[in-house]
Parts: sequence; C-alpha cells; structure tokens
Amino acid sequence: MVNPMDSAAPPRTRSLMRDGIAPALTRPGAEPAPPLKAEARGLSFHYGTFQALKDITMPVHENRVTALIGPSGCGKSTLLRCFNRMHDLYPGNRYKGTIVLYPDNTDLLARDVDPIEVRMRVSMVFQKPNPFPKSIYENVAYGLRVRGVSRKNALDEKVEDSLKAAALWDEVKNRLNEVGSNLSGGQQQRLCIARALATDPEIMLFDEPTSALDPIATASIEELVTELKKRVTILIVTHNMQQAARVSDYTAYMYLGELVEFGRTDEIFFKPRKKETEDYITGRFG
Repeated sequence: MVNPMDSAAPPRTRSLMRDGIAPALTRPGAEPAPPLKAEARGLSFHYGTFQALKDITMPVHENRVTALIGPSGCGKSTLLRCFNRMHDLYPGNRYKGTIVLYPDNTDLLARDVDPIEVRMRVSMVFQKPNPFPKSIYENVAYGLRVRGVSRKNALDEKVEDSLKAAALWDEVKNRLNEVGSNLSGGQQQRLCIARALATDPEIMLFDEPTSALDPIATASIEELVTELKKRVTILIVTHNMQQAARVSDYTAYMYLGELVEFGRTDEIFFKPRKKETEDYITGRFG
C-alpha cells in the first residue's frame, strides 16, 4: 500500500493529505479508497455579499455515493450546485477556488470552460420532479438533441438504455409518446434521472431527490442510486440521516458554510472524529 505522505504518492493524494483529508487511509487496516473523480479545493462561494461556502476542500471518489449532510442553510445545496455551475444562471454570484474533474484535470469553474458542457458532464436531479412539458421520449432525448444527435436509431437506442438504467422502461415502453407529467411522482423522478443519464454524465448530483415522494417511491429511488453508482459517480444532498447511512459510501458534514468532517459513512455515523459531527448525528444539535 502506498503511504500517502510519501513523496512518491500520487499528487492528488498528497494534496488532500496536506489539507488533513486522508482519502486512502481513513483508519488502520482500511482498504485504500477508490480513485478520485473530482476534487473541490479551496472553494468559496458568494451570493452577492453573503459568503455561503468557506474554503471547502473535499474529494469525490469515483463510482461511489457521497452524501452531504447538515442543518438547513449550512451550504449543502450551494456546494452541490457549484459542481455543475448552476449558480452561473443568476447575476452577482461568484466562485473562488477550483473544482477539478479527473482524469483530464478540467477545472469546472474556469472561465474558459463552457457551463453547458459542464452540465452535460455533471448532470443534476432536483428536489421535486421537473419533467419538461414534452413526451416521455422527448424528455429523455432532450440533452442528446442539444448535443446535436439527430439520427433516430441513435436516439431510440439511448432513450431505451437510459429508461432501463432508471428502472422505468418496463413501465413506460408502450407510453413513450405520452406527456411526462402524466406519470406518478416517483415515475416522474425516475424520468428525470433517465433524462440526466442520457448524456452519459460522469457525475450525477441529487438534491434531496426523495423529499417530495412517498415511502415506496423513496425506497425505489434509493435502490436506483445504489445501482447507478456502478456507472456514474454520485453526490447527494439529504436531510434524512437514515437515507445517508443507507445509500452513501462517504459522508460530508457541513455547518455554516464550512466542511466540518469528511470520511467513510460508517466512520462518520459510528465513530466521528469531531464532537460537532457526533452532536448532529445523534440529534443533540440541528
């Protein structure tokens, strides 16, 4: 096993170690963490004059689920939306720091990087299902058409593949021309997931994707998230501690715009290093 503090260790590992985050050796005898898919470094964010994020440094491991937890207003959703430049849609917002996407070392926040292309590589599923006022087929095909895909066979193949990956194909394969809003709430959310998958993103962002769903639909989405990490890296914001424990491999606890603690989910929930984390997990705070 490579010692992360060794000068021969990969630069990404050494950089995280300098910031007190040990992605490969979280506890004695632990298996090395998987490679990084992305890394926020020194990330701060302002809504106008208000600083919502303060010098966040956090790894995102490839083909794993990372949960962002913390009380309301702590910066979870703000951090999530930095990864696909969603804040660019509103004036007066500004970033400081970097979010590097591997393996090509693209800084997602760089001014010469097209936010539209970022959103193709880093897709997002929102709190409430938001299907477009189009057919089920065209909802899924939308991003492909934006990318210039027009050949029907290619669209048909990708729409079917994405709906299957979202565990929705069997329920809608004979209804592809129906309006997406005719589906149930849980089906609509899976349609949004299929739409996000269609452009082959490298990272998927989930912003409390089950908060508007009933328990049965919630269980379905959680199972889907667990299955999807085989093909994509996932960041999920949730207020539900049980959900974070069930679906995530890594957990980040945030408070007042700062990253208080990051680690493997079992460690965060059963043996946190920081008292603030323990107080939140156990319900004594927040």
